[in-house]
Amino acid sequence: IGSGIRFIFVDDNVMNMLPRDIDSRRVWDEIIEEFKYSDFLFVAFGREGKNVLTAENLALTWDLTEAFEKIPQVDEVLSLSTMNRMDNDEDFLVVDNLMPNRGLSILEIESLAKYLNDNSNMSSQMLGKNGDYINIILRPITDADFRSMVSSVREITAPFEKNYDFHFGGQPYIAGKIPDLILMETRTLMLVGLMIMSIILLTNLRSLPALGMILSVIFMSMLSMMGFLGWAYHFIGTPHFYFTMINSSMPIVLLTIANSDGVHILSRFFREARTHKDVKQAITLTMNQLLLPIFLTSITTTAAFLTMLTSPITAMTGYGLSIGFGILWAWILSSTFLPSLINLKKWDFSTAALTKSSFLENIVHILSQKILKRPRTVLFACTAIVLISSLGIRYINVEVNLVNLFKPGNTIRESTFFLDREMAGSMNLMMKIDEDLKKPETLNQMVKIQEYLETIPTVNTTLSIADIIQEMHKTVMDNDTSFQNIPETRGKINNLFTMYSMSGDLDDFKSLVNDEYAAGLITTMMHTVSTMDVVRIADDIEGFLQTEIADLNIEISGLMMFLKDLVSLVVQSSITSIFVSIGIILCISWIFFRSWKFGILSVIPLTSAVILNFGLMGWFGVDLTHFTALLTSIIIGVGVDFSIHYISEFRHYSYNGINETTISQKVMGDVGYPILLDVFSNMGFAALIFSSLIPLIHMGGLMLFAMLSTSFGTLTILAAIMEITKHKLKG
Repeated sequence: IGSGIRFIFVDDNVMNMLPRDIDSRRVWDEIIEEFKYSDFLFVAFGREGKNVLTAENLALTWDLTEAFEKIPQVDEVLSLSTMNRMDNDEDFLVVDNLMPNRGLSILEIESLAKYLNDNSNMSSQMLGKNGDYINIILRPITDADFRSMVSSVREITAPFEKNYDFHFGGQPYIAGKIPDLILMETRTLMLVGLMIMSIILLTNLRSLPALGMILSVIFMSMLSMMGFLGWAYHFIGTPHFYFTMINSSMPIVLLTIANSDGVHILSRFFREARTHKDVKQAITLTMNQLLLPIFLTSITTTAAFLTMLTSPITAMTGYGLSIGFGILWAWILSSTFLPSLINLKKWDFSTAALTKSSFLENIVHILSQKILKRPRTVLFACTAIVLISSLGIRYINVEVNLVNLFKPGNTIRESTFFLDREMAGSMNLMMKIDEDLKKPETLNQMVKIQEYLETIPTVNTTLSIADIIQEMHKTVMDNDTSFQNIPETRGKINNLFTMYSMSGDLDDFKSLVNDEYAAGLITTMMHTVSTMDVVRIADDIEGFLQTEIADLNIEISGLMMFLKDLVSLVVQSSITSIFVSIGIILCISWIFFRSWKFGILSVIPLTSAVILNFGLMGWFGVDLTHFTALLTSIIIGVGVDFSIHYISEFRHYSYNGINETTISQKVMGDVGYPILLDVFSNMGFAALIFSSLIPLIHMGGLMLFAMLSTSFGTLTILAAIMEITKHKLKG
């Protein structure tokens, strides 16, 4: 199974996370099909504070453009060397190259600078706001391999990066850089996580062979999980099974879950071995008691992750299925392979692990006495904490903009902010207008839309065929700015296109209008903003269109709308996961324990943990992202293990006639230690704190708290409830 790793496909194109039937994705696909449009990759170079329009820099622009055009993944390059200019020659429109050759004279450079100064739309795309950087825009082919494209771009620019400041941005660049970042993040997090886990396990188990047995189950489970993801992509080939930035947390998650079963088995085996001094008898008693609860915890945890199949976010499907498979494989190994290893090992009964209890076991004994002595006080205090935490849920903010997920100082983040600050920006908004694009009424409405868009502070520039027509009209009228408007009749507009075609190529407008001039685009470039601002701006734009532009058939797409839609998908995914997971776990526990009371009790600790975590996210300003949206399934999947082990042990003693006075103390003594050992060894989640991605850092911190809250929820809330109601549960 693990050999499927070689088929893993690493990707993080935000488009692949959206369902194809969502409006912004559907319109985007239509735009790509009709206008051959795609997201841009930006390459800006220059020296801060120095005039960039020099012969040397323009020659480099020419050379870089030619080199970029040879990259197989590039469809078109827009730069000063490929742009056209329009001039008036005896009241006739003349179209010529902005840069007719590589080596421009001083007079030609001055003419170029004047033309750019007089044409703000072109200069805002091609030059920095202070005139010290040149921008080159690469339009990828459809379905381009962004990773290869970015690699080729960096190879071309590398020789010049010693003498110039280079900045790269755009969605293709981010998608092309992230795969390598994902691989590096995953390797680093795995090594740190395993190191933390191994130290804690070895300290408490006090047995190197026991540590090796647990790690062997973890490694084999993770190998199978990753292999499953690779094989699934190999045979199915859909974006559901891409290895994305979200998937970088998969090994850490399975590491903790696979560790849980091994910890319970080894700690129980040591307790039985101390009593009976016989390996076979100890492992037999251990598996007789733990086989059912381990099976039940594996089923419920798998069910929690399989609820991701209901998520509208594409990548969540493969995430849930792969981890679900890894959990079931860990259960098989824990139930067969691990007991076999224990039985084959020649144990020395004089070692500390098999002669006396550990420090953590003694802590559990003291803790259980305190809790069970005043169960009502403990229950009241814990319930109050949960209720107070729940008030923070209303303050949760959703953030799905990839750029804002990187730490300050990260090259991707800083380059994107540079492009926002100095250039046209890196976030786009596309409006597809299905109307006659030669009608003055239509074009004037487009101008009105663009004028409104340019009043939005985050918008840098807008571009449409209406801008081109106004520019042509002004040029034909001897550059009289009073004629920089839309001509009054359709015939005059058609004449402008005819004049342009005589010395230019109407294909220059293929990204603005279709061949029949029956549909066109308004392209808006803007600053990168937070998701909260994206939602507000999108709502304002849609409100303006509904009230002021009621006559045009307009559809909206672009990165800004993708982020808005992704917000609703993340919220929907989280809410659905919570209710479906808890419902499924309640039903499974009810069926296996054959009691609705135990079914309800099994979900109390994890429900409390979910409320605590999301409440704290609101109180402490931790954003809900497509990373932290995974938190629900993880908390529920991991947390249910503790309550099931506690309930299973209670039922075992109840059926064996243990009296009410001592039953809770015995249950706490047997289950408390492995639960706490599981929690502390799972501090491997702390590895996420070392990530370069802010959501993974938050996720690591929240997961540490989730492990503590679910365990103490079991050993406090659940233990207190069962102590208070034990006379109704026993028997």
